[in-house]
Amino acid sequence: MTQNTSDKVLVGTIAGAFGVQGDVRIKSFCSFAPDIFGYALTDESDTRSIEMVLVQQIKNGFAAQVEGVVTKEDADALRGIDLFATREQLPQADDDEFYYADLIGLAVFDTGGTELGTVKHVMDHGAGDLLEVQGPKLKDTVLVPFTKAAVPTVDVTGGRVVIDPPEGLF
Repeated sequence: MTQNTSDKVLVGTIAGAFGVQGDVRIKSFCSFAPDIFGYALTDESDTRSIEMVLVQQIKNGFAAQVEGVVTKEDADALRGIDLFATREQLPQADDDEFYYADLIGLAVFDTGGTELGTVKHVMDHGAGDLLEVQGPKLKDTVLVPFTKAAVPTVDVTGGRVVIDPPEGLF
């Protein structure tokens, strides 16, 4: 599997309706969450432009008005739509910072040089990021803490990460 070279980056998702006036709940994945309202957004297939205006900050996200959405039913129909911005709209990542999209598909090696699989997904559940690793010799996917100790090397240009997994993880 090769590194993800898409010019689109996932920056948020529509989590469903907020209230009865057609507003939607927005979950932002931006490091400064309100930045999502400054990007020209599309859905994953680029078939729909999503123009929205911030209404208010709410618990775990924002309430927003989306152009053309006027009822709760319209808002509910948008639940689960991922929001993408083009890479050129986003700020350059600092050293030791990575966009999740750039990690997906990277080859995963242990510190001895043995290939273990590829990064299938990157998860953030609030307590820290996890790399989901899949491979032909793995019965199930494996979750690796995305910390400097467990993942000492990330080489996006070279298409690989080196992990030092906790004992017994693989």
